[in-house]
Amino acid sequence: MYLDNYVTAIIAAAGMGTRMKRKLNKQFLTIDNTPVLEHTLRKFDKSKYVDYIIVIIKETDISYLGEVLSKLKLNKKFKIVYGGPTRPDSIFNALKNLPEETEIVLTHDGARPFIDTELIDLSIEKVNETGSLVVGVPVKDTIKVSKSNMNVDFTPVRSELFQIQTPQVFLKDIIVSAYNRLMEEDFTGTDDASFVEKNGGKVKILMGSYKNIKITTPEDLLIAEVLINSTDI
Repeated sequence: MYLDNYVTAIIAAAGMGTRMKRKLNKQFLTIDNTPVLEHTLRKFDKSKYVDYIIVIIKETDISYLGEVLSKLKLNKKFKIVYGGPTRPDSIFNALKNLPEETEIVLTHDGARPFIDTELIDLSIEKVNETGSLVVGVPVKDTIKVSKSNMNVDFTPVRSELFQIQTPQVFLKDIIVSAYNRLMEEDFTGTDDASFVEKNGGKVKILMGSYKNIKITTPEDLLIAEVLINSTDI
């Protein structure tokens, strides 16, 4: 709880993981012999502000999650909800299952195990400034925009570009109202903040960390093994 505001974290772990080219969902692949999702959940369980955790998974992964939870033994209250056909569908389902007393909502990718608990707590402390906040880092590479046939249409100014990560943090009414409206319009935002932006809200960027990678490809697993052996995860 932060300043008497009940805080719920939504962990999205229902992705298909097609880019990983593995049969097992990427959240249940292991880093240092521990499932990715277990690393992630442990960070949120240590947060001094998070009161409640909602884990979104595919129904077919319930046994894998059971193994993770039996080992982890979360101290915080939690709930399991099943994901939908897309990430927005899954988040929308989780938003419908928020505890009534929730005032602040975090969303986080289950496949981002290197998030720092300190950054989780800082994002909660900062969300009241605008009502919506995302964690991100400046892009390192030049970005080209190509709308068709791999032809370059234009090059955005690199100093104005950020690589957006999670957690993304919102006052409950802001994110719920955005999803309620835009899901009816079949809006296909690629992150939760885009729903708030489309709904007319303002979003603040909080400086994140380059090690807060999302485990998406086989190469990411190799990088993760290096990180975990050089970082206090």
